Amino acid sequence: AVTAAFTYVGTVDPNDPGHYPVCPLLKLTGVFCPGCGGLRSAHAFIHGDLGAAFSANAVATTGYFLFAAVWVLWLVRAWRGRPLRIGLAPAWWWGIGALLL
Repeated sequence: AVTAAFTYVGTVDPNDPGHYPVCPLLKLTGVFCPGCGGLRSAHAFIHGDLGAAFSANAVATTGYFLFAAVWVLWLVRAWRGRPLRIGLAPAWWWGIGALLL
């Protein structure tokens, strides 16, 4: 599902009008929401423009790298026959969530 979503975003430019639903915040205020920035950052990331990706949404772009790293770790551990376990205490997860907000 992630691959299909990134393939679509990579082929259909979110900067061109008419391909994606209209953002209510953008329509009402003229301000891009974090979702708009995430979509634009994904498109720039797929095309290798990391400067534009970080400019559009730095948190989302960092998340793409983190997702890729965890996915590779999962593949390596699965190939070796070991399950992927991320052993963080609940306080760490709450801290990460608060930091992202």
